[in-house]
Amino acid sequence: MKINTTTLKQLCTLLLIIGLTSCGSRKDLVYFQDQNITPSSKLDFNHELIYAPDDVLTIDISGLDPDAVRPFNLAAVSYSGSIISAQGELKMQTYIIDNDGNIEFPVLGTVKMGGLTRTQATKMLKAKLSDYVKDVIVNIRIANFTITVLGEVNSPGTFTIQDERITLTEALGLANDLSIYGKRDKVFLIREVDGIKQYTNFDLTSVTSINTPQYYLQQNDVIYVEPNNAKVRQSSYNPNNGVIIALVSTLATIAAILID
Repeated sequence: MKINTTTLKQLCTLLLIIGLTSCGSRKDLVYFQDQNITPSSKLDFNHELIYAPDDVLTIDISGLDPDAVRPFNLAAVSYSGSIISAQGELKMQTYIIDNDGNIEFPVLGTVKMGGLTRTQATKMLKAKLSDYVKDVIVNIRIANFTITVLGEVNSPGTFTIQDERITLTEALGLANDLSIYGKRDKVFLIREVDGIKQYTNFDLTSVTSINTPQYYLQQNDVIYVEPNNAKVRQSSYNPNNGVIIALVSTLATIAAILID
């Protein structure tokens, strides 16, 4: 069977167009593409978590006199996760911050914790406890610090953070990075502040995306990675997809035969 040259060119052109439209570009996949990035670049701000309602805190009070600190340490209770003291003992004194930002602390009563950083809360409790305990030591941690990563990542889910300090890129690492279908310039951070949702878009193709305060995550942050157009087209139901694939395969076979 013979096919004229014009028809052969048309078939080959069609195959080339189909092949090109299925390919992505380097700029869609590479992080931090900016030029002239110097190793001396650094963030110009400090990051500390701010306590908020529904945070579960563990507060351990210690001092020179064990009898003096005993009234300020609740009996250990069961909670998911664990915190181990220097002596190897499980210590889980937990306090839930209520909607008004308060906790009920032994002896001291109602104590305002919402809106404070750990440094501020530690300093405040030390001042209040100094009348009762000499050389008091206050250790505060968040027991329910979680972040959620959704969208076009390889392992979406909710992750518990142990060290209370995590960046956007570290969170994406926990989710095993963006999939090939994730838009590197459309990574959204959803954060609730004082009952109001805040949204920030990160363009991970630019190094400037890491030089913002939002780069450091807060407890209960949600990260969403938008899918690219290839993923959207792939997920759209089209009953003719099978026919198109078969047609492309047939055209490729015909072209190979004719070329031989």
